[in-house]
Amino acid sequence: MPAFCRACLTRTPETRRCPSCGSPRVLSHPELFSLSIAHMDCDAFYASVEKRDNPELADKPVIIGGGRRGVVSTACYVARIRGVRSAMPMFQALKLCPDAVVIKPRMSVYVEVSKSIRAMMEELTPAVQPLSLDEAFLDLTGTEKLHGAPPAIVLARLVSRMQSELGVTGSIGLSHNKFLAKVASDLDKPRGFSVIGQAETMDFLADKPVGLIWGVGQASGAALEAAGIRTFTDLRRWERTDLVARFGSLGDRLWHLARGEDRRRVTAHEPIKSISHETTFFEDTSDPDILDGHIWRLAEKVSDRAKARGLAGRVVTLKLKRADHKSLSRRVALRDATQLADTLYRTARGLLDQMGDKGPYRLIGCGLSDLRPEAEADLSGDLLDPQAVRRAGAERAADRIRAKFGTDAIVKGRALR
Repeated sequence: MPAFCRACLTRTPETRRCPSCGSPRVLSHPELFSLSIAHMDCDAFYASVEKRDNPELADKPVIIGGGRRGVVSTACYVARIRGVRSAMPMFQALKLCPDAVVIKPRMSVYVEVSKSIRAMMEELTPAVQPLSLDEAFLDLTGTEKLHGAPPAIVLARLVSRMQSELGVTGSIGLSHNKFLAKVASDLDKPRGFSVIGQAETMDFLADKPVGLIWGVGQASGAALEAAGIRTFTDLRRWERTDLVARFGSLGDRLWHLARGEDRRRVTAHEPIKSISHETTFFEDTSDPDILDGHIWRLAEKVSDRAKARGLAGRVVTLKLKRADHKSLSRRVALRDATQLADTLYRTARGLLDQMGDKGPYRLIGCGLSDLRPEAEADLSGDLLDPQAVRRAGAERAADRIRAKFGTDAIVKGRALR
């Protein structure tokens, strides 16, 4: 049985403990050294970075997110034991875990750590497909001679290096396609390494709920439930043509995934379609000064993420949600793509002024889409606004100061409203 120790990376006969270092972290599987499609998912990424940067938080429940009206972005595993989950309303999370330390996200810090992880992965293979800041697919097919070890051991080295050099941990899923690799990475978190081989695929999936399928959300899950489809076995009872007739293109995808088939390749340069950020208020508001301050802060966050990724966008979107949860949105296409917070703010503020509905609102968001390389950004000045070039220069100077002295080194007055 192929096996190796995840602690010292020594290949070893199948055993409960490593004969070299005595660690119980021995991984064995019949197909362990023949599989090469992987999914790496950091463990509670934002919270891990915060604990790394503040050791006093090590054993405390940490929640990354907004105020009581916001939602949980990430919760550390101490908080998860209490029942806290991502996307949970903050007031509910604090009922479950009243002693939690709540921290606002520091996106610029997370982006830098993510870049370092990406660089490590790209040293292993050019076929790295990021899904977000903290997870990615990797295709290590044909790399064994290059690295002197099969993909499984190379991946174990990766997460070991992430922990020692960056202070964050990750879990690995290894299989024969992307769908199963992503499923596997969730099986044994945190610091997990799970394998789903080709020979066991059908049996493994048989009794699993169809909600395991990435993309099956609340609405599609309800539609499947109405059709009597709860597990993969239920799904396999349907003819392919019947699934397509009832669910359209989703039906065809479900037919293949029910059998563990996924022909999607790991694509290294799949484009990001949009960048956005939103916030939920402590109390509903229609105060224009409060809304103005939030638009500026959101524009800064979107701008920071665009600059970090070397991107710019031509379409600016403003999103609002009323107290009755009705969503409203407006968008406008700019003459030139931009990544400047000043341009984003002025455009989004103009969209707010044009909004016929005056609130009150419980949520506001700002986004940038129709993305392109930053080299195509902000190429021409605005003839109707001769101060735009000056403000752009000031913003670039402020970026350099923040990079050197921290994100709070310079704060706009309107951000304090």
